[in-house]
Amino acid sequence: MRILQVSTYDKGGGAEAIAWQLFDEYRRRGHQSTMAVGQKCTNDSDVIPLSRHASGGPLGQWSSRLSEQLSSYEGRVRGAWRLRRWLHAYAAHPSNWWRASLGRESFNFPETWQLLDLLEDRPDIIHCHNLHGGWLSRGGYFDLRALPWLSRQVPTLVTLHDTWLMSGHCAYTLGCDRWKTGCGNCPDLSIYPAVLRDGTAFNWKKKKDIFAGSRLFVATPSRWLMRQVEQSMLAPAVVEGRVIPNGVDATVFRPGSKEQAREFLGLPQDEKIVLFVANAAKSNVFKDYKTVEESVLRVGARFRKKKITLVVLGEKGESIQFENGEIRFAAFQPARQITAKFYQAADIYIHAAKSDTFPNTIIEALSCGIPVVATAVDGIPEQVEEGRSGFLVPAGDADAMAMRVVQLLSDDARCGAMGTAAAESASRLFGLQKQVDTYLDWYEGMRACPRQDRMAAYAC
Repeated sequence: MRILQVSTYDKGGGAEAIAWQLFDEYRRRGHQSTMAVGQKCTNDSDVIPLSRHASGGPLGQWSSRLSEQLSSYEGRVRGAWRLRRWLHAYAAHPSNWWRASLGRESFNFPETWQLLDLLEDRPDIIHCHNLHGGWLSRGGYFDLRALPWLSRQVPTLVTLHDTWLMSGHCAYTLGCDRWKTGCGNCPDLSIYPAVLRDGTAFNWKKKKDIFAGSRLFVATPSRWLMRQVEQSMLAPAVVEGRVIPNGVDATVFRPGSKEQAREFLGLPQDEKIVLFVANAAKSNVFKDYKTVEESVLRVGARFRKKKITLVVLGEKGESIQFENGEIRFAAFQPARQITAKFYQAADIYIHAAKSDTFPNTIIEALSCGIPVVATAVDGIPEQVEEGRSGFLVPAGDADAMAMRVVQLLSDDARCGAMGTAAAESASRLFGLQKQVDTYLDWYEGMRACPRQDRMAAYAC
């Protein structure tokens, strides 16, 4: 098949990592797999940056060329990535400045309308992932207004990784229910992706109108998120919806020698290590670092057999000493093999969040044979088998989290048994090959349906 995926970036965490795994695995299986991205971060020839095909006139062409030239400086020159994204979102499309000043989301990206021309032959399937701008940019990269047209040309699948498509601006609503009936008077404009003014009612209505003319196949990684879809203005656009859990690559994330992993990472052999993984862990508004830290402080006060070390992967900072323990920070690791070493070195993985669709970090920990203690919010209860592969605790309850961690650290036999069950659970429920097989089977069904029959079904 000719499969074209659309994603914010080609490399990254979360949604970007899922899109890349699928893209790469499709190629391994002999399909013509291509990815169109808002910003390209690799040298992969099968990845096409949409900014290269900007059609915003001379200014757009100039900004696109400059953005490409700046790509070689990312990671070496501070602020290069920010300038590239500014060039793409605003310099290439000046009218987006006006929209942003009114709090309106930017959809003016004419290159979206060239998606079907990116390949020599028209793709059989278009599979979209996050269609907003991503963590590194206030601006977007995709014109949602193209969805009605695209979905009538080629079977178009959208995998939701958050709730942005269903809201007036935010990726997670954090308890607000206005997205069900129409946003406006937004209680928090700063929630990612932030807007400068309250244009949320306009944004919500605009999306509703777009979806009214779209016919989309929709996938979510969790049943929780699919229930959100069913209650939203996206629901009328859904031709078929399926819950397809994210997959984890067991050739990378697998049980390994704890001693060797600790030696490789320079971590102590004679301490109990608790791990938390999150991009910008301290400042990430959807995670709950405060609860993670408070719970480990309580573990240190209650557990005295060995010293406790909390490793926070995805955050920089000086180590913090506490009673019978230490907090160490480690920068985000782009190499998955290195990330896997952190899981293999840990005794327990803890995950506190205020909202989380289906965090990859939890299934990566499970796949490495590490018991998980996590907050029972959103899609997380669908990942952890209570009492078998880990424990679930109420959101924001540091004491409950600490109690479960101490319980496991105090019983090596139970901790080991739960780790074994965790690896089995990940293999059975969250294998990458299972996810790939499910998507490919679905693609075949979409492609097999004649276009005139699809149009008739859409009309109904």
